[in-house]
Amino acid sequence: MPDAPSREVALAVIGSGPAGLTAALYSARAELRPLVITGIPPGGQLTITTDVENFPGFPDGVQGPELVDLLRRQAAKFGAEFLDDYVNRVDFSRRPFRLETGTHGSIRARAVIVATGANARWLGLPSEQRLVGHGISACATCDGFFFKGQELVVVGGGDTAMEEALFLTNFASHVTIVHRRDRLRASTVMQERAKRHPKISIVYDAEVAEVLGREKVEGVRLRNPRTGESRDVAAGGLFVAIGHVPATEVFRGALELDPQGYVKVREGTRTSVDGVFAAGDVHDRRYRQAVTAAGDGCMAAIDAERWLAEEPPPAEAPRLAR
Repeated sequence: MPDAPSREVALAVIGSGPAGLTAALYSARAELRPLVITGIPPGGQLTITTDVENFPGFPDGVQGPELVDLLRRQAAKFGAEFLDDYVNRVDFSRRPFRLETGTHGSIRARAVIVATGANARWLGLPSEQRLVGHGISACATCDGFFFKGQELVVVGGGDTAMEEALFLTNFASHVTIVHRRDRLRASTVMQERAKRHPKISIVYDAEVAEVLGREKVEGVRLRNPRTGESRDVAAGGLFVAIGHVPATEVFRGALELDPQGYVKVREGTRTSVDGVFAAGDVHDRRYRQAVTAAGDGCMAAIDAERWLAEEPPPAEAPRLAR
């Protein structure tokens, strides 16, 4: 990475979803004047979420983009600065840490909070992308409440798909699990729970070829990948449960990641490099909720503040955790 002059800050926050914005709020109130590199587009998955009814403090619900805007304004009120850009390269081998941005050059930071999140895997259908937020979701816990009394389809064959389907039976009249292979990948116990549930049926050797409906989901067209035969299934909602991809590619070789690419953390939010912290879905494969991401952001800000107060001299290289 070049040694060209660059701007230096005490704390850089990478990402502007609920984890990054909460980290910005807490660190700003601690007078660290954090620089938030928002990512492009900013805001994370909440920006493609319509009604959010399970974030504390909003008894009437709130739109996802509105919630992001409120969090950003609150952090800015206390001195957080925002850079609408992305990070395309990092150097955590020396301090100050170096972050190369897409259009604003190099940022040097004494501490860094990584809050880049994770993205749901989608089917890649034009009809799917058009109806995300209008009957298509990747989170049953977030959106299941909106589908009371409806027939629903869950795509996937792993534990996550079984968990989503079982959760949705609390609201749906019936749930159809669609899996493209002739057997599920889920653990035996999760398979048995799904198979025994009276509200769940499983369709094997099928993939969603198209989502039906103009303004909202009205059904799905299933196709057998081996025979090419297709049929339509009526449904009021489609839940895609084929996994998530953490946004960590830029950190490969710089931070310790698990086999799926999630950042490994220890002692709260500490990563493998002293002075670098992680918050939200970038390390959390289990909960993936806006409120848990916000809680992580709070913890990361407190961890970063305390670390900065005890920071070793800059000449000392960061320690790699073992």
